[in-house]
Order: sequence, then structure tokens, then C-alpha cells
Amino acid sequence: MRQVRGVGPLTALTFVLTLEDPKRFEKSPTVGAYLGLAPAKNQSGERDLQQRITKEGDEMLRRLLVGSAHYILGPFGEDSDLRRHGEKIAQHGGKSAKKRAVVAVARKLSVLLHHLWISGEAYEPLYNARHPEEGGGQEVA
Repeated sequence: MRQVRGVGPLTALTFVLTLEDPKRFEKSPTVGAYLGLAPAKNQSGERDLQQRITKEGDEMLRRLLVGSAHYILGPFGEDSDLRRHGEKIAQHGGKSAKKRAVVAVARKLSVLLHHLWISGEAYEPLYNARHPEEGGGQEVA
């Protein structure tokens, strides 16, 4: 997990201790929702409003992942699929675009860490850029 630049020993340890058993999650994308990094929805009639993140799960791990996302998107973060994903979201303007980008990168980071933990693969920062035909790979949506 520490292969991902921006993930330190405290974040990696907290991630492992919070999730305990990686196999309890059938798919990696459910980890983001478990940690409260997925947006809540309000469906009523024909309206389908997206709200703030649910903030369920472990608060400390969520804060550490958001801190890692800030590093990845900051001036010292290296070029990676995570950074490109966040920059794409931040470009869509609005006052809260940067905040949405940070939370989106934190959610994607949790999915990536879980995937790396289960598969044992080596982290490749620009996996999606090098393998566009596979449509996913390391960073599962």
C-alpha cells in the first residue's frame, strides 16, 4: 500500500486495521461507501439529488485518506491516474470543485488500496494511461 505516493505508514496501517479482512468486501468499490466517502442520494419522485458524503465508517481513516488525496493533488504529487482523475473533476468549475475532487480521489484511493491488498499487484501510477483498452485494471471505479 505504501507504493502509492502520498500514502504513509499511518494511513496504510489504519487502512489495514480498519478493514481487518479484505475478503469481507466482495468488490473493491464498496470500500469507498463503507468508509463514508460515497455521496448520499435523495430520490423523490422524478428527482435524483446527489448530496454530501455520508460520513459513515471510521472518521480517522477518512481523514487520513483525504489528507493523502490532498498530497496527490498538491504541488508535490506525481503524475498518476489518481491525480489526473482529480484534476479532471476540479476543472468542471464551481466553488466546491476542488473539494469534490479531493473527496473523489480519496474514494478512488480507498478502492485502489483495497484492490492492491487483495491482488498483491505492484502499483503502477499511470496504469490506465498505458492500458486504455482494458478499461480499468488497477483503479476500479
